[in-house]
Amino acid sequence: MSPRRTRVLWLVGGLGPGGAAQSLADRARHADTERFEIEVAYLLPRRDALAPALERAGLRVHCLGGAGGTDGTARRTDPRWPWQLRRLLAERRYGLVHTLTPVPAAAARLLTLGRNAPRLVHTEQRPWRPRRLATGWADALTYRRNDAVIAGSHAVGRTVPAGRRRAGDRVTVVLQGPELADAPAGPPARAAARAELGLPAGAVVIGAAGGRRPGEDHATLLAAYAGLRRTDPDTRLVLIGTGPPEPRLRARAAALGLTDVVFAGPDVPALLPALDVFVLGSRRDAPPAALLAAMACGLPSVAVRAGAAPELLDDGAQGLLVPPGDAGALGGALAELVADTALRERLGTAARERAAGFGAAAAQRAVEAVYRRVLRP
Repeated sequence: MSPRRTRVLWLVGGLGPGGAAQSLADRARHADTERFEIEVAYLLPRRDALAPALERAGLRVHCLGGAGGTDGTARRTDPRWPWQLRRLLAERRYGLVHTLTPVPAAAARLLTLGRNAPRLVHTEQRPWRPRRLATGWADALTYRRNDAVIAGSHAVGRTVPAGRRRAGDRVTVVLQGPELADAPAGPPARAAARAELGLPAGAVVIGAAGGRRPGEDHATLLAAYAGLRRTDPDTRLVLIGTGPPEPRLRARAAALGLTDVVFAGPDVPALLPALDVFVLGSRRDAPPAALLAAMACGLPSVAVRAGAAPELLDDGAQGLLVPPGDAGALGGALAELVADTALRERLGTAARERAAGFGAAAAQRAVEAVYRRVLRP
């Protein structure tokens, strides 16, 4: 190890696609390898889909929770993982440990006591809330050991109790969107996506993604679309990746007389080119990856004025903001965009430019700035 180079451990629950693990895989390609030697450790052996991508980026990956069985399937998480983590910390002598999920974070803080303990950075991706009893006690005892806390949005950062942080410490906000450099784009991608979804080539298509969690409010979108169809019958609505709520949403659409709503699979990047307008109804404080992806694709969006959405787009600049749960306001915003091609193009261009500032390269530079600050003698 160079005296200027610090060995860093990214510690996460699992490496399944999406979420915190996906953000790590995207950022890994932009790491300052002259300053930091980054390794990854995870607990859940069955959630290892992104391990190869991290290894291809040059990161050493450690599974703390067991290994695959002889038949190629993964065993359950080994309950001895804290001891494996302790051994890893002793063997690899990290200068900094960056935790991204609560349980491993609490364990790391408890296992790194002492004079030569590594610096600790923790990321809160979702709104902070009281943990389960054991994790809550561990948080209460150890959270102030964090040398820095990063939040995925300002809305998330505001939920971290001041009493859990060191006196005077501020939460650093790092917004990060998905990497779409390899995603299909342009007229061929648009034609292919519309063909896959069975959409008319000339229709103005509205789309939304998610629907798996409470608060994403596809019901209000369906009500707004029902009103829009009465004045703009050539529009279409696509719901991408709705998952378990799909039967309920289909029933709701049928009750509203909407027979042409398209329920699509979960491949958001491949299907976004089919859309003309994106809708985000989520009130969650966590950064909405689908909205960031839509912005990166140059789509104008209508989003609720709640959660993290107002941090990502300005009303009338990169999209339109409406009150949450207001089908009339949402329908009016959609009607404005459906009727005005030039407005859609202007907002979409501005959205793409804004999203460039939330890319993985910019996020990694911001995270490494936090590393440098806490490592400063």
